[in-house]
Amino acid sequence: MADPELVRALDYILNRCDEKSIEAVAAAVVRRRRELTMYGGAAAIPDPGRMAKELSSQINLDGAMEGLRKSIQDYAVSIIRQEAPELSEDQIEELTKNWIPQSTNSGAAGGRKNGLSRDLLSSMIDQFVSFSQGSMEQEEDTALRNEMGPWPDKYWKSFPQVIRLLITDYLKGEIEEADFNTRIGLALSLK
Repeated sequence: MADPELVRALDYILNRCDEKSIEAVAAAVVRRRRELTMYGGAAAIPDPGRMAKELSSQINLDGAMEGLRKSIQDYAVSIIRQEAPELSEDQIEELTKNWIPQSTNSGAAGGRKNGLSRDLLSSMIDQFVSFSQGSMEQEEDTALRNEMGPWPDKYWKSFPQVIRLLITDYLKGEIEEADFNTRIGLALSLK
């Protein structure tokens, strides 16, 4: 027997949605697919309110996510070696120095050595992308702004360079959603 909640949702979509509602439903489906991809099908998606509070206590990062930076640097080196085996070690080192900051500020990452948790960073990415594409619900944006102030700027500054590059490429349409989700998942798994 079909899930009654699913039947009601499908009935609404198929019989009563106007164009604006269809857009909201489509954005929600895209977001849910991204969450399922990032969380490996887990049903428990982090709560934005809880995460905003956790983030606001940790956001004083100023690039002090040394463990993640080192992991991303190692990952970048392996990708470069795989995709451009003709490059010398000096060239690879120069590329990674340009792509990934070599040193961090002296501040601690919100009292945590490894910076933000994977789940929190993943949700931040999802919220930032949703906001940037104009598909974030106004209530969610308002709640985040009430909790943190200019949250998009704070999020952007807290993202590692490789995450910023991936988000930029995705928002510019240079990589497809599936590729973006895969690369973000890889970057987060190295944390």
